[in-house]
Amino acid sequence: MKEYKTITSVKGPLIFLERVKNIGYGEFVKITLSDGSIKRGQVLETSENKVVVQIFEGTRNIDKNAYVKFYGDVLKFPVSYDMLGRVFSGSGDPLDGGPKVVPEARLDINGLPINPYKRSPPQEFIQTGVSAIDGMNSLIRGQKLPIFSGSGLPHNELALQIARQATVLDCTESFVVIFVAMGITEEEAKYFISDFEKTGALERGIVFLNLASDPSIERIIVPRIALTTAEFFAFNYNMHVLVIMTDMTNYCEALREIGSAREEVPGRRGYPGYMYTDLASIYERAGKIEGKNGSVTQVPILTMPGDDITHPIPDLSGYITEGQIIVSRDLQRKGIYPPIDVLPSLSRLMSKGIGKGKTREDHKSVSDQLYAAYAEGKDLRGIVSIVGKESLSKSDKLFLDFADDFEKNYIAQKSNENREIQTTLDIGWRILSKLPEEKLLRVSDELIEKYIGSFRDAQNKAY
Repeated sequence: MKEYKTITSVKGPLIFLERVKNIGYGEFVKITLSDGSIKRGQVLETSENKVVVQIFEGTRNIDKNAYVKFYGDVLKFPVSYDMLGRVFSGSGDPLDGGPKVVPEARLDINGLPINPYKRSPPQEFIQTGVSAIDGMNSLIRGQKLPIFSGSGLPHNELALQIARQATVLDCTESFVVIFVAMGITEEEAKYFISDFEKTGALERGIVFLNLASDPSIERIIVPRIALTTAEFFAFNYNMHVLVIMTDMTNYCEALREIGSAREEVPGRRGYPGYMYTDLASIYERAGKIEGKNGSVTQVPILTMPGDDITHPIPDLSGYITEGQIIVSRDLQRKGIYPPIDVLPSLSRLMSKGIGKGKTREDHKSVSDQLYAAYAEGKDLRGIVSIVGKESLSKSDKLFLDFADDFEKNYIAQKSNENREIQTTLDIGWRILSKLPEEKLLRVSDELIEKYIGSFRDAQNKAY
């Protein structure tokens, strides 16, 4: 342990020291202020005799008389099975009035990269109870599937619904949800906690809250603390862990603030040039390991500034992750919840976790047919706006009506409605049954006879 009193300046969330030797990058630091209070930090940059330290609790009241202790080790977070059902701050302190965690282990918050050779391919379907995700853009255990949203859209409500309802089908291992909120308001924090407690989701969950009033540097460590906790439950207790992180845009804003304080040369739109690598160090901690039953699945949520999907944050996230769920402002205006636009959405691992023996043998076919029919219906809306509905053929009018039916009955559902995958697929067949069979080119005749035939038989019996 080394102690110095050589602070030269304080800028934003950073302190700068000189005449400091043999200090390592990422080293854990404690700062003792003049009034005896203690703050924690981490070495961000080191050179021959100068060191830059980022302070987790903010630099307020830190002056040149503060003592800085370097511990010679990286920041480690105490983890324990007793964390289940608890609420913590962004730095890991209890917020629920309970005691501090008695650790079973102290783990490096930066984790260890999974050896690519030891990675097990994701192939188990996770049922979220949301038809637009389960039926069209399925989430697979060990996947990283972000939700791209816009300011004012109900992505937080969707995140809470997934946290409440998510489950792995036909699975004997326990399922844990870790919910991470970054840069949220006090009102949002109360809403999240109230929902978790009211619905009982907190019993199988762990919540980390970083408020907008908390130091921005805390947003840098909270996703890493949460993922360290997730890896502990996944690979020590063989649990399936779903990590939901909102909002990654606030995380990236904190990165930009630190880069500005360090006077770094900015990259695209002022964000650090290393933001891709930094985001990858978070997203790539999802996955499964051969020989272990546990897994870490990520659903990061980010708001696109100005609804711009080409903005650096969604753009870089899209390169690293395995698809995206797009929350649509147009569907929101129509009063549809959840306003998920399935056409630009994508789950690259969907085909690995669906089908016979996993969901149902018709899953891929009915999904493809719904995509095709909905895309045709949306194209016809553009034509109608120009030439009017009267100019359409009878077949075109059916596809136009299908698009409305699809949005109102397949995509739309209540925020507390938990649909099983069989229910989702049946709804899809029911609305497809209103189209002529010769137009259903993405499904086989056998599936049409089995599923659409059963719906028509049921309708005939009703009359």
